[in-house]
Amino acid sequence: MALMLVTLFSTILFAFVSLEPVTLLKEEDDFKQWISHHNKVYNTEDYLHRLCIFADNKKKVDDHNAGNHSFTMGLNQFSDMTIEEFRKFFLFQKYQNCSATKGNHVRRRGPSPKSVDWRTKGNFVTPVKNQGNCGSCWTFSATGCLESVNAITTGKLVSLSEQQLIDCAQDFNNQGCMGGLPSQAFEYIKYSKGLMTEEDYPYKGYDGICHFQPTLAAVFVRDVVNITTYDEEAMVDAVARLNPVTFGFEVMDDFMFYKDGVYSSTMCKNTADSVNHAVLAVGYGVAEGATPYWIVKNSWGTSWGTDGYFWIERGKNMCGLAACASYPLLLL
Repeated sequence: MALMLVTLFSTILFAFVSLEPVTLLKEEDDFKQWISHHNKVYNTEDYLHRLCIFADNKKKVDDHNAGNHSFTMGLNQFSDMTIEEFRKFFLFQKYQNCSATKGNHVRRRGPSPKSVDWRTKGNFVTPVKNQGNCGSCWTFSATGCLESVNAITTGKLVSLSEQQLIDCAQDFNNQGCMGGLPSQAFEYIKYSKGLMTEEDYPYKGYDGICHFQPTLAAVFVRDVVNITTYDEEAMVDAVARLNPVTFGFEVMDDFMFYKDGVYSSTMCKNTADSVNHAVLAVGYGVAEGATPYWIVKNSWGTSWGTDGYFWIERGKNMCGLAACASYPLLLL
């Protein structure tokens, strides 16, 4: 039995040619601590396979942090996954092209404040949620924005149903766990006569049958406001003056392990046809090095990033973040 385990270990080990055997063994203690922290359970074969992936990911994190970058990386709940697995479970299965959106946000004249954070302006932002193994980020971006708009308008912060959007919004060019767009989620809510609460239509994290009950709808959308494609200053105006704003962008491999700092990339595209993840801008600011950034709420739980949030460079349409920003108008 021992010989079989050694043979299995060697087979998996040498599949990861970038790692030395001694290095891998040194990482095992860290891997065991990570397993305990994240309550992971593996059989023998999977343990060795995931150990190799973990060690490879840890090397990427350490190498990045040893360099000169505007953001740091860290181990998180994705540390035993390959980038291919991560893309499959947490990003859109196909890029969303939002170039057809017509901008109808009217910008205010005059300068905007230097910084804004809706989390500190009142009880206007719900806690960070976790989409699980489902490419439903577009639903969390949409509900997060609608929750904030509703709270700002009515004074009541109510958690809304992502699962209703997954199950019911396909006729508006959304594909449940395969992807979608917040603006199309708002269109669905507008024409379907409302969105239920998280409590009444709880999240399951997989595609299901629509169980929308109009009599239980808690929030209604009067119209959808799309910010003109690539007009990042209009995004600033909307967030400063009105409410948080949804946006999509292209996630690259290094974003998987973002920890803190201002994220930027020279590898991502900045076009409307490259979007593969949707999030919520809840504010903006300027870093100590004079780098402007967005404050962004993600949907991968609080153990990712900075308590579930990240900063991304502002003013350069970084990774296409200004390609398809939107927010809803409430129907009271």
